[in-house]
Amino acid sequence: MTNVSFGVPGKAPFSAVSLAVLASFSLSAQAQSADAPMLRETVVTAIRVEQPLTDVVADVSIIDRAAIERSGAAGLADVLARVPGVALARNGGPGATTSVFLRGAESRFTAVYVDGVRLDSQSTGGASWNAIPLSQVERIEVVRGPAAAVYGSDALGGVIQIFTRKGSAGFSPSVEVGVGSQGTRKLDLALSGKQGSVDYAIGLARERSKGFNAQPTANPDKDGYESTSGSARLGLQINRAHRLEATLLANHLDAQYDAFTPGRDDHAKSGLQTAGLNWSAQWTDAYSTRVSINQSTDRYRTAPSVYETETHVTSYLWQNEWRQGAHLFTGALERREDELENASTTPKVSERSQNALALGYGYSVGQHTLQLNVRHDDDSEFGGKSTGSAAYAYAFQPNWRVTASAGTAFRAPTLFQRFSTYGTPSLQPELGRNVELGVKYERQGDGFGAVLYRNKVSNLIKYVSGPGACANGAGSFPGCYGNTASAQYTGLTLSASKRLDGVNLSGSLDFLQPEDLSTGKQLARRAKRMATLAADTRVADWQLGAELQLVGARYDDAANTNRLRGYGLLNLHASTPLGKDWTLLGRVDNLGDVAYQTARGYAMAGRTVYLGLKWMPN
Repeated sequence: MTNVSFGVPGKAPFSAVSLAVLASFSLSAQAQSADAPMLRETVVTAIRVEQPLTDVVADVSIIDRAAIERSGAAGLADVLARVPGVALARNGGPGATTSVFLRGAESRFTAVYVDGVRLDSQSTGGASWNAIPLSQVERIEVVRGPAAAVYGSDALGGVIQIFTRKGSAGFSPSVEVGVGSQGTRKLDLALSGKQGSVDYAIGLARERSKGFNAQPTANPDKDGYESTSGSARLGLQINRAHRLEATLLANHLDAQYDAFTPGRDDHAKSGLQTAGLNWSAQWTDAYSTRVSINQSTDRYRTAPSVYETETHVTSYLWQNEWRQGAHLFTGALERREDELENASTTPKVSERSQNALALGYGYSVGQHTLQLNVRHDDDSEFGGKSTGSAAYAYAFQPNWRVTASAGTAFRAPTLFQRFSTYGTPSLQPELGRNVELGVKYERQGDGFGAVLYRNKVSNLIKYVSGPGACANGAGSFPGCYGNTASAQYTGLTLSASKRLDGVNLSGSLDFLQPEDLSTGKQLARRAKRMATLAADTRVADWQLGAELQLVGARYDDAANTNRLRGYGLLNLHASTPLGKDWTLLGRVDNLGDVAYQTARGYAMAGRTVYLGLKWMPN
């Protein structure tokens, strides 16, 4: 086998040979006794209706609240970076501008939802990852691979849906306080419960950190952040067949950053709000519907140098579901309205809308699972766009199955890309075509998976710099946006999990070829090799865990002239009960104090320590 090395500053390179054990974790599981009864895991995000995980053909990962707390991650993107096929790039600490690459695809190629509410910035394109408060997150579902035939524009790389807390029977309060390195302070309050036909969940959190020097060679100051967030979910079960639910999420983030003037205290203030109202109805044993009205606001402002942009996304959805034996039929009518307010666009407030019809068919019986989806979106600016997908799974042995799928996707240009100073009104949608093959084994919590994929994107929008006026003027940086490129993301993702002598082991290994087909260069800030290896166990009253993250070398620029070295991080976490209702939490991130960058010139955090105390009465 050819070795694949991960260059780590100050450390010996890691070899892929040492990680090949991931593929063997699941093999010994075949010799174990018969399967024990397990709770049936369900997924909502794959086709927008609830499905047993065993019926889902798509490549999916689920992260629950327990896993989030064990991870000790400072931000949402840090949690996602430990998921197979996901990488991040960030300009400094948790409050800084962040990109998330799903299977190497551009950050704007991932459709992001919070409780079914679409998040998007019509300025930068994609979600503002740093503004999504991890403290309010209960569960995350990650769907890798294009899903435009279900969700419409943006889902070229996949879909990530975030769920906030939901009330259940009883009364459940919790309080967590914590302190950590870099002057980090945290307070998290939560309350949930159910009384009769009403369920509720409320969360409030406050976090602040003095931070660290994100640009040590350019601006010798610390770049901290303050975050205040809250979430609420209220449900009313009118009767057995009808339910109303309202959801809210809000976060105000004030993050220091380094602009162009050394010594100046620059701040980026981000505001994120989502609101959703849902009515679910079970009209017969076979037929159910869901009507949703949602809105999100993404606000970004800098000071003392003033730049401000604000995006509103409003959506209306009528989802229909018909189940007949092994058959599942779905149909949806959806309208999305985007509004951007930005002083550099003409007009200052620009708008567009999309109306869509989506149809789906699923079949699952015995060894066979089939999923077909088609969707047509009619955009108020560039007209209609149709997408489709087909996926099939065959269980050739107990606990084993192979999958194959193909799909098309698109992303409409942002309003900023079309109408800003640097915009081109005639921009066309970016288009994607994906094919993939997979194999999966799962039994009693042990598992192994391999997915081989190729996603080709044409009409890729890039900023073309150089002399020449754009439609609305050249501005300070001559150039404009254009459909001038194409890209291909080809990769293999291996994942495995195994319980061995009381130790839970899990890991993943990604081989990726992220290529700009117009130049033959490696796409910026994406590594060709990534790996994670995690282990946790219980010793007496202590829950102990460790995680190793390995990321290969990348380039910071499209020309592949500025190389970012690979790195390896070791993180530790531990928890133990203190009495009946108290839990002590501790973690150490980047134990080796490795100096590394995910964006050129911007340092990432060195070794950090966190200690928390949580009260949750049983």
